Amino acid sequence: MRNLIATPTDLPRGQSPKVVPQADPRQRAWLEVNPAAIEANAKSLKGWLAKGCQLMAVVKADGYGHGAETVARAALRGGASSLGIATLQEGLELRQAGLDAPILVLGNLSHVEELRACLDWQLIPTLSSMREALLCQNLADGSGRQFNVQLKVDTGMSRLGCDFQSAPRLIEDIGHLNHLNLNGIYSHLAMADGDRHGEAAAITTLQQERFETVLRSIPTTIDHCCRHLANSAGTLRDRNLHYDMVRVGLALYGHNPFDQWDGEIQLHPALAVKARVTLMRDVPAGVAVSYGHRFITKRPSRLAVVSIGYADGVSRALSGRIEALINGQRLPQVGAITMDQLMLDATDHPDINIGSVVTLLGQDGEASITPKEWSNLISESIPWEVLCSFKHRLPRLVT
Repeated sequence: MRNLIATPTDLPRGQSPKVVPQADPRQRAWLEVNPAAIEANAKSLKGWLAKGCQLMAVVKADGYGHGAETVARAALRGGASSLGIATLQEGLELRQAGLDAPILVLGNLSHVEELRACLDWQLIPTLSSMREALLCQNLADGSGRQFNVQLKVDTGMSRLGCDFQSAPRLIEDIGHLNHLNLNGIYSHLAMADGDRHGEAAAITTLQQERFETVLRSIPTTIDHCCRHLANSAGTLRDRNLHYDMVRVGLALYGHNPFDQWDGEIQLHPALAVKARVTLMRDVPAGVAVSYGHRFITKRPSRLAVVSIGYADGVSRALSGRIEALINGQRLPQVGAITMDQLMLDATDHPDINIGSVVTLLGQDGEASITPKEWSNLISESIPWEVLCSFKHRLPRLVT
């Protein structure tokens, strides 16, 4: 039965309001998000951390495509003590949703109104220079409040943050600003997900040495300054990288950044991408399929047209290279992936019909397809990119 919702409108007397059909979120294609998996992952990660180390759940980019509010609540239940986001808007949305945990804005905010919003909504901005520190000081001075801020130090990313060599002087200067509370100093690892030897190991060690040089310069007058360096890879790589807190993204969502890892922690993927078969096509051998005729049938074939495409986040670069799951079995995707559709070769699966549900990513029975499997098929891609690529026209259903 269709769900009907009334649309408020000004109508002439005696005329009934219009009703519009509300599509079933599972009508076409959708994401399934399992908050219990997020919570379990947070608990497992907490158990892995060095004694006294806190867990920040990184929920930027709409919780890596899983839904930021859903992820944040689950992660906090699992033991996370704070949240990390990238943009001011992401932080405001979490506050408006009623979340009151500490929230660190990992991106750089450079305008007065952005920083004023942080002060008003109790978001912690990241500082990269004295300029932002003075803006925050002036805002706090005018309001009569203390402003919690954190300083980012560039130890080898050449992205955000102040240069590690100038950090000691900047820390000292910020310490003299009476309305600022420098409650954190952090940096970011560039190659922690690389191998444990060679260049990746050397760069990670160098960044840690630079970070510790900065930490030794913190004046004793600055109390309760949270030190954090490790992302997911750093967290799993070495407990010596944990310090007071770690910032975990990918691992929170159930995916290990390492191809090979011998640790004991169990992670559970929290997202599945599913879609329905909308049409079945029986075609003879020698028939070309989809744009560009990249695929031509070599036998009489039964094709399943599935209602999901690159406009939903299934990259066209994956054309003819991925598979889908149904009842734990894999079906090859054939022909070019189009904006709204893709085709599967269902010749050997007579049980598949219109309305059948296939899994593009996630678990189906004993079989699974991971973001890593997709990213390995696209030049220079990574699992993070795959997870963040799914568009909002895909409903997100909490399971």
